Amino acid sequence: MQKLKGTEDILPQNSYLWQYVEDVARDVFERYHFSEIRTPLIESFDLFSRSVGDTTDIVSKEMYEFYDKGDRHIALRPEGTASVVRAFVENKLFGPEFPKPLKLYYVGPMFRYERPQAGRSRQFHQIGMEVFGSENPATDVEGIALAWDFFNELGLKNLTIHLNSLGTNEERGTYREALIQYFEPHFDQLSEDSKRRLHDNPLRVLDSKDQGDQTLVKNAPMILDYLGEESRKHFEEVQSMLQMLDIPFKVDPSIVRGLDYYQHTIFEIIVNDDTIGAQSTVCGGGRYDGLVEQIGGPSTPGFGFGLGIERLLILLTEQQVELPEDEGVDVFVTVMGEEGNHLAQEIVQYARQHDLIADRDFLGRSMKSQYKTADKYQADIVITIGSNEVEERVVTLKSQQNKQNKQLEVSVDELAKNFFGIYRQLTADTSVIDEFFKGE
Repeated sequence: MQKLKGTEDILPQNSYLWQYVEDVARDVFERYHFSEIRTPLIESFDLFSRSVGDTTDIVSKEMYEFYDKGDRHIALRPEGTASVVRAFVENKLFGPEFPKPLKLYYVGPMFRYERPQAGRSRQFHQIGMEVFGSENPATDVEGIALAWDFFNELGLKNLTIHLNSLGTNEERGTYREALIQYFEPHFDQLSEDSKRRLHDNPLRVLDSKDQGDQTLVKNAPMILDYLGEESRKHFEEVQSMLQMLDIPFKVDPSIVRGLDYYQHTIFEIIVNDDTIGAQSTVCGGGRYDGLVEQIGGPSTPGFGFGLGIERLLILLTEQQVELPEDEGVDVFVTVMGEEGNHLAQEIVQYARQHDLIADRDFLGRSMKSQYKTADKYQADIVITIGSNEVEERVVTLKSQQNKQNKQLEVSVDELAKNFFGIYRQLTADTSVIDEFFKGE
């Protein structure tokens, strides 16, 4: 049996990097006062066809869908926003008992049936955020700033924020008709995908990677020329606040995002080198003021973004960002003979109860093999249990990482009372202090 195409096993030697990225994200979200929401992996197919748009590639070609035993049309969620909006409406999170705006984030797997490639899998993982209840342009800026802070915290470079506005639904509709009129005389020159999209979703033609399409796109009408006064003012305020915060960006009328629910501000954060190939967008999102109503809730403005963890990890590796190593163990207990089995278990439990990472040998191997394991685990302290230690209930703690190779004899009872303090005493590096006083 093998894993399905487009899925990956995240093995222990890599999972700690995933945890690191997720921990950094959670820390940044916490500073911005966001709370986590977790939604089901399966939803009604109609949720995505209504919100994402049935002309998008996600719904028309990429969705994992099936009928369950109750003949319900089910989909594995292909993105996070629609599920969070559904939860917002169903659980009445718009009620007076909830804060306004309501600021939520999520971390979890999504599913799309597409050709697997570097950084793009059929099961992939997203970090995202959604804000409900604020029309203030500052909400747009806060979302963009949060994403920018997250990438800076990770140490990524060569990133640019691309900014655009799609205006209101009415303005976008007028622009849509202008695009169709522009491209129709060039219909035979369009790629097959763009021919199919032209009348259903002409904004997707602007997003085409086909070189012939891109040549035509250069002279196409720009959405910014179709914005009304209020939309223009909103977009100008977003730019003004980003400038005030020294967050660099460029206005890029060519970005449109692929989903039907976006209005007003949209943005993408793009890596400016070839580290992850043609798929250079590492984060994208925007405002979706009509989506809550579309899913059956009250009129509620919204803003959000999503980013893929797989592509982020590729980028961190390719840019050679220094990442933390697996922290290993604080205490490793080696065991000589069966008589030490009980005491070894007692000691590792005392260590864990004092918030230390502890492990032991379970296999009765040679002492040489056990010490190799301690080295592999980068153990700070090794304790060896033999018949003498069992009889006297006194053990020797040996520092493995400290240059002074310190060791300490301690009773088991004392470890039970003060294991963490003894650990700190043994692992503290006093060489710097010694050098200071020697200089004096």
